[in-house]
Amino acid sequence: MQIILLERIEKLGSIGDVVTVKDGYARNFLLPQKKALRANDANRKVFDANRERLVTENAERRAAAEAQGEKVAGAQVVLIRAASNAGQLYGSVSVRDIVSGLAEQGHHVDKRMVILGAPIKNIGMHDVTVALHPEVRVTVKANVARSDDEAKLQSEGVDVLKAMFDDEQREIEEQADATRIDTGLEPGEMPAELFDGDDD
Repeated sequence: MQIILLERIEKLGSIGDVVTVKDGYARNFLLPQKKALRANDANRKVFDANRERLVTENAERRAAAEAQGEKVAGAQVVLIRAASNAGQLYGSVSVRDIVSGLAEQGHHVDKRMVILGAPIKNIGMHDVTVALHPEVRVTVKANVARSDDEAKLQSEGVDVLKAMFDDEQREIEEQADATRIDTGLEPGEMPAELFDGDDD
């Protein structure tokens, strides 16, 4: 289906571009959301008559989004979740969690603006994109941790899982050193009792 774009849409085009898209995408998303018009003579005339107004409104929305973006950019949402020792969450962090975390900080963002490729399923610092306007994107941090202390360490740049595994490895090595039996042999040297003295 051919459509006329009423706003910039990533990977499609800018205001006024006539593009061809799949029928379902146009009928189910672009047309109902008033992001496009069917490309026919009547709609072309309507668009041409309203082009200046649409461009001006888009510029105003973009300016408002840029102002909001300056406040939201770099925000950090701390999400405390139960997780295994390997850092896998029992559940996941979704768009709704990010939106409510931002709302608690006074940033009102619609869930359709949050771009999360897949739900977050492990602890750590995760970058999340927020599209405040088709031309304005900012990044916020999702700090997913098992406790407030862990979240604080992560926000300071500490890789909590790596630190935990390093501590465990050190404990294992210390236990191995403590339980090692001193045989008086060099590493790799075989005890003499293993040899009976015959060369054949």
